[in-house]
Amino acid sequence: MTNAPVRVCAAASAFAMLIAVPAAAWAEDASAIVRRSLADFPIASSVAVPATARLVLVSGTLADVANPDAPAGSIERLGNTEIQSASVLGKIAQELAASGLTMADVVKMNVFMVGDPAKGGAMDFAGLMKAYSRHFGEASRGNLPARTTVQVAALPVPGALVEIEVIAAAK
Repeated sequence: MTNAPVRVCAAASAFAMLIAVPAAAWAEDASAIVRRSLADFPIASSVAVPATARLVLVSGTLADVANPDAPAGSIERLGNTEIQSASVLGKIAQELAASGLTMADVVKMNVFMVGDPAKGGAMDFAGLMKAYSRHFGEASRGNLPARTTVQVAALPVPGALVEIEVIAAAK
């Protein structure tokens, strides 16, 4: 047990190195949220959030029903990947607004996608990106989140193709 604090310190040091930001960025404003963008894709390669920031964690969110006339549990009821992604991102925007934040405050996004039968069982990444770019395209003014997107076997609601959770931060 005497090694436990050493392990925690080593892990914390390793984590700090992973999210390290050039000192010049912090010298300007130590309370700033600093995003390092990828040159050719609309996500951040990393986001450094100061300890003084207020964090809001939004639970995994699924799409609302898009076509109530379609059979329950079907993809048609919730819509294709683009429609579901747009619904989910809209719901997240509303949840953030309730906390006084916007999508521009999102610093981390995790996207879980089910393979689309219409795409041969592969996730419809292009459909996700069409909806995502409405929130995080040019209008985001560079406020891009770090993001992970994975394909999963299933989501909690039959017919769901997309679930998204986010962390937002504000000074």
